[in-house]
Amino acid sequence: MQLTDKDRELISLLGENARMPVATLARRLGLSRTTVQARLERLEEGQVITGYGVRLSDSYVRDLIRAHVLITIAPKSLSAVTNELAAIREVTALHSVNGPYDLIAIIASPSIAELDRLIDRIGELAGVERTLSSIILSTRISR
Repeated sequence: MQLTDKDRELISLLGENARMPVATLARRLGLSRTTVQARLERLEEGQVITGYGVRLSDSYVRDLIRAHVLITIAPKSLSAVTNELAAIREVTALHSVNGPYDLIAIIASPSIAELDRLIDRIGELAGVERTLSSIILSTRISR
């Protein structure tokens, strides 16, 4: 699907606030409400926009302890390990990467003890050969 500059602006505005009313979007984009609604429908039908989410407050996120868990997996274990990690609700993101590690999981928990338990749980999954964890101290940029 070919995106225009206005489509990109619309996506950016929705990234700031996915609940922004169509009238406000239209005003900020300099377009009619009908045009904005049509663009939204086209972006949804074209699978550019597949859903709308919740952005958590800084104070809530600040209270969570988050970590990157770098994971090396056994050959042919990617699908099984991915499915196991998807079932762990504290895994907030999973990235496939190149280099000495195969995956990077981002995890979040309310305490160090819970974080430690999660890291152990990930390390014990069938197909996981090795992990290396780093606690996130602060986030400098998040878009």
